Parts: sequence; C-alpha cells; structure tokens
Amino acid sequence: DINSYYGIQRVPKKGRPDMMNGTEFAQFKKESYEDRGVPVPEAFQNPSQYGEGHDWYGAMLRDAPIQNYSVTLSSNKERVRTTAVLGYFNQDGVLHNSNYARYSLRLNSEYKVSEKVTAGFNVAPAYGVNNTPSSDGAFWGGGLLYNAALVWPILPYKNPDGSLPLNAYIPGISTFPTSNFYRALNEIKNETNTTRLLSNAFVQVEPVKNLALKSTINVDIGYEDFMNFKPSTAGINYNSTVPGIATSLRKNNKYVSWLNENTVTYNKTYGDHSFEILAGFTAQKFRSDAQQITVTTFPDDKIDAIQSAINIDRRKTSTDIQEWSLLSYLARLNYNYKGKYLLALAVRRDGSSRFGENNRWGNFPSVSAGWIISEEDFMPDLSSVSFIKFRGSYGTIGNNNIGNYTQYATVNPTTNAVFGSTIRSGAGVTSMSNPNLGWETTKQLDIGLDVGLIQDRISIGYDYYVKYTGNLLYDVNVPQESGFTKFYGNIGELKFWGHEFTLSSKNLTGHLKWSTDANISFNRNKVVELSEGVNRLYAGSGFGTITMVGHPVGQFWGLIHEGNYKDEADFRDSPKTVISEVGTAKFRDVNGDKKITFGGDNDDRTIIGNPFPKFIYGITNTLSYKSFDLSVVGAGSYGADILVTSESGTTNLDGVFNVLKEVKNRWRSPENPGDGKYGKSTAATWMERDWENSRFISNGSYFTIKNVSLGYNLPAKIWGLRNLRVYGSIQQVYSFTNYRGSNPEVGSTGLGGTPTALTLGMDWSTYPVPRTYTLGLNIGL
Repeated sequence: DINSYYGIQRVPKKGRPDMMNGTEFAQFKKESYEDRGVPVPEAFQNPSQYGEGHDWYGAMLRDAPIQNYSVTLSSNKERVRTTAVLGYFNQDGVLHNSNYARYSLRLNSEYKVSEKVTAGFNVAPAYGVNNTPSSDGAFWGGGLLYNAALVWPILPYKNPDGSLPLNAYIPGISTFPTSNFYRALNEIKNETNTTRLLSNAFVQVEPVKNLALKSTINVDIGYEDFMNFKPSTAGINYNSTVPGIATSLRKNNKYVSWLNENTVTYNKTYGDHSFEILAGFTAQKFRSDAQQITVTTFPDDKIDAIQSAINIDRRKTSTDIQEWSLLSYLARLNYNYKGKYLLALAVRRDGSSRFGENNRWGNFPSVSAGWIISEEDFMPDLSSVSFIKFRGSYGTIGNNNIGNYTQYATVNPTTNAVFGSTIRSGAGVTSMSNPNLGWETTKQLDIGLDVGLIQDRISIGYDYYVKYTGNLLYDVNVPQESGFTKFYGNIGELKFWGHEFTLSSKNLTGHLKWSTDANISFNRNKVVELSEGVNRLYAGSGFGTITMVGHPVGQFWGLIHEGNYKDEADFRDSPKTVISEVGTAKFRDVNGDKKITFGGDNDDRTIIGNPFPKFIYGITNTLSYKSFDLSVVGAGSYGADILVTSESGTTNLDGVFNVLKEVKNRWRSPENPGDGKYGKSTAATWMERDWENSRFISNGSYFTIKNVSLGYNLPAKIWGLRNLRVYGSIQQVYSFTNYRGSNPEVGSTGLGGTPTALTLGMDWSTYPVPRTYTLGLNIGL
C-alpha cells in the first residue's frame, strides 16, 4: 500500500486579533494626548499619513505546506506474517522558522513456531527534527507572536532595502525599547533532534488446550538533543536592549523504559457457562540522564557552537537523573452465561517507587456486569427493538503521576548559618520527607444502557458515571513551627459525575448510503474536601483561579466589572478605589463596605467564571454513492467561560502597546462615554489591566466543522491495482462562536506551557489554529 497527502495550512482571518492599523493607532495616541491636555508629538499629529501601517502579527505568519508519505509491505505465509511500514512526514509551521520532520520505520513479524508456540516482535525506529521558536504566552513570557501583535503598527519590521532593523520604537516617545520580534522569530534557533526506538517481543505457549502462557517485553529507548541559540540581535521581551548578549542552551537527554508483562490465561466452556481466568504480574522501570549547559557572549553570532562562547552560566548548567519503577500483580475473571449474562471481576496490586516506604502499595479491585435483555425469552418479538443491554461497573484505580523523589527530604548544600557573629556555609534540609505519601485513588460507578432499533439501524447508548478522587497528590501546608511551609502529601477529595449519550443511525442504505454518529456529554465536578483547615486554593500569578470546597475546580476569581464612572454624579454615588476618577473602570462592591478593594481577606473579588462547559458534543455524517464518499465531522462545546488574559496587553489603555480596534469605543468624556467596556486612557489604566475582572471573561461556546473529506475510488483493476483512491479534505473548516479571542479551544499558560487542572480556560494568546487544505492518494498493489 502507498498512502500520501500534501496540504497547505493557513491561519484564517477570524483566528487573528483585530488590532488597530497605522492610522487608527496614531489617532488613538493623538486623542490620548489631547485628553490629557498636553501637546501632541509630531509623530501623531497627522494619523492618516500612516495608512494601513504595518501588520506585525500577519508578518509572523505564512502559508505552510504539510506532507506525509508511507509505504506498507505485507507478507502472509503459512507460519510467518510480516508487515513493514516506511514513513516520512514534514510540516512547516504557520509561523516563520518553524518546522517538524519525521522519518520512521515499523516492522511487525509473527511466527508460528509450532502448534503450541507462537512468537513475534515489533521494532519501530524513528528520527525527528523540530524547530519551534517560542510563539505563545504572555509578553513577559517571551511569546514572540503575541509580542508582535502589540508593536505599534506605525513602525516597520523591515527597512526599505529589505534589511531588518534591530528595534522598533521612537526614541523619546515610546515608553521603552521594543525589539524587532519579526527578526527574532527568524533568527532564534530552538531545535530538538529526537532519536527513538520502540520495540516489543512476545512468546506465547499453549501447553494444553485452553491454557496460554504469554510473556511480553516492551522497550522504549530515546535520545533527545536540544539546542536554543539566541543571537545578540534577537530580543524576545519588551523593554529589552538590542543588541544584547548572545546566549545558547544545549541539553541532551537519554532515557530507557522497559515493561515486562507475564500472564496465564485459561478459558473453558461448560454447557451454557463460559469462563476465562487471567493472572499475571508486570514490572516496569524508567531512567533518564540529562545534562544541560548555558553559555553566553559569542565572538560571532554566526558561530553557535558552545565551545566558541566566552562565558558559562553555571547557575543554568546542571545534570539530572530521574528513575522510577512500578511492580504490579493482577487477576481477572470473565463469566458468560448463555451469551446474555456477563460478569467480570478484576483486581490489581501496584507498588510504585514514587511513594513513601509506608504506602507504596495499593489495591485496586473492580467489578462489571452486563445483561442482554433482548435475548430473554420473555421479551416480545418486536421488529422495532432488536437489541437491549444493561450494564454497570464499579472499581478503584490509582494514580502515581507525580514527580520523582517527592517523598524524600531535600538538602541544599549551600545553606548559610550564623554562629556567633560569623556566617558559616554548610548544608541544610530545605523540605520535609513524607514516608506516608501514597496513591491518589479514584472510585467510580458506571451505569449504562445500549438499545438497537429497527434491526440495529439505530443504536442508542446512555452512560451515567460518578467518581470520587481522594488522597489527591498536592502540596500540603504544615505548621510554621516545623521550619517549613509545605510538603508533598495526600489531601482532599473531588467529585465528578455526568451523563453521556450516543446515537448511531443508518439513515439510507440503498445506492446512496448515509450514516450519522452523534454524542453529547454533560460533565460536572465539585470539590468535596481540601486539606485540614483549608477551604480554598489559589493558582496562577496575577490572573488566576480559586478552588473552593463546594464549587468546581479552578473557578475564575476577580472583580465584577460594571462599566465606567460615566460622570461626576455616578462617581460621587458609587463605591470606588482611592485612585478612581470619572471615566475609569467601575467595579461592584461585593462585600458592601462602600469601597472597592482588590486582595486581602475581605476584598471584593468573587467567582466571575467557570472554565467547564455545560455540555460538549460531536456529530459525524458519512455519505457514499457508487465510487464517491463524503464525510463531515463537527464538534462543539457550550457554556464554558474563558479568561482572555491576553487582553491585558491588547486592550492596555495607556498607549504602551497597539490595541484592539474596539478600544476606539472607550470613555473619553461624559458626553462621549463610549460603550462602557473600556475606561479613559489618561488615568488608573493599570486597574482594569492588572486586576482580574469580569471584563476579561468571554463566552467560550463554539461549534467547529473539524473536517470535510471527499473521496473517489477509481476503477483500480484497469491498472492492475487492488484499490486506487483520491481524496481532498479541509480541516478546521469553520468555527461558529462568539468567542472574541483567536481560539476557544485554549490550552496555554502565561509562559506558553501546558495548563494544570487548576488553570484551565486561560487564553494567553495560544498558537493559532490553521485551516488545512489537503489532497491525498491511496494505492493498493
């Protein structure tokens, strides 16, 4: 088989922030000076001279190709079955200077050694190269794309001769120096080379009928070589001087992970009774060895080898070893009576090296049962109802997904102490050990019903679940008398519950075939308990969330924005801060003390949003007619709030950055109060910029047509082929949403990393989601 496709990725206009152009921004600056009653600098006296200006955000983007090719060779002989797959994938990012390429091979083989012995192996080497400069995250996190959106559009990112200036600011007028982020994007190297080998081998012996002994070994070996090189001419933050000091970080990491599984399976049927019994044990171990070195000051930016650097930054030079292991014993019993009564009993006993010596082992039993009611004799022979199954399960699972060595005390070898009047250096314990650190456990109950109608042309599924996750792995507060503030422990309990529905239908079954698959889920969660004496947890810096007993996890926590103080009467009669003025942001007095306060134990912050949707849903329609086939896939979410934290920059009213077009409707005077969303640009702008408030909350509901694919099966036999298919597809076709950011499916933190469970739904300018147009070809020889 030969499979291939080629496509083009493009960021749609709807996925880009609607920033002011050159004329609009110059007018904004001119009005700001006029509103303050100070002379307007010459640069802003004639805004129309700038026209559209310079689209910094758009300059960072490009149309990017994506391509994939794979060749599959198969051999199926009497005792040997072998498959080999050779693959190549290459994707340019929609940001300049970003690319990912992967070369892969997979070889599967299975041998029938004898009538009682079967053996096989699987090897899958791969090599990948990924270059992705920092693109998302807040301006203080080095997010180049977001930074570019904030640059004044009256400033060029290219000189008339095509060269790239180092900086983009007007001396004496700009608040601080601004680097040329377009230049930085194209000059910074942020490359990871990955070599990986996944392998698997097994042997299965059936010494007697119905008895099978199987042993499997899985090995994952990898090596990663990472290099970040930032030349002296590349600045990534605002208020950074360029040229600066060239820096380079080199890091390599090699790891080995193996998993050995050994099972014994026995199955037997006695009349209407069928049994399958499985028992076994597994052992798993992981080790990684990493080293990194950071060097600075290169004689020539064109030579990025670390040995050519002048200085070593020893604070950022280190070695690291990580190890963990897991040992498990397991057993399972499956029982089937007459094909209509189903029962499964299972138990696991897991021991993890990540826990304290008193609590390393956990027992996790489960039971499930099913009843196929439609097979019962008492069920009437209904043509409309072809299948009914009731099922349920209850079980416990464990989680050891924490870092390594958290159960141990840590020692700082450079701790100073005072003896008399002399400071002595030495070693000191910096965190407590916890020999009782143990498994986080989840107990879950599931109840479900499956129904087939009209000879299974319509299938309906329903599931209800409720689960309690306890002994959460988290930082625990400890008394100050201990000399410490926190240590890693097991705390609290969370409750999750919900309803899930699925529907599959064969709408048309003639020459024109049409089938539909749809699903919808209603999921909820609540904090039942936190650690002793604690009823709330805060997460995030500046903009963040609160987790409180009795409420969902990670709620947005801030002031309620109520517009602006429209005039003197409104200002006089309303609660305010000590720096509030007519025209500045107005917030709700939640605690009723006749003043507005942010922070402290008795402030006016409250829950202002919930990142969890009321429901999520999806639908897929598949049609075929003769040699044509068409599929349309959609998915959506309803009711989630998103904290658009990126607007702390893109709606910053003090004129330091470029801003969204809608800021034109800000408050300017009692006679020109704007739309009430943005205050005046002359005073106290930092309040509505830096204080988390409901103005940053946006409706995160959406429905996205994820994929539309149209294919045609050509008459392959004419060319002596098994099959020949061509197709075209579009991914991320369109999103129906009122979300005012670029992507309602947010997933980044202020530093561009992956959010934690407590910081979901915060949009710090995520990587733009492109629309991808693809043409593909499948050939079967």
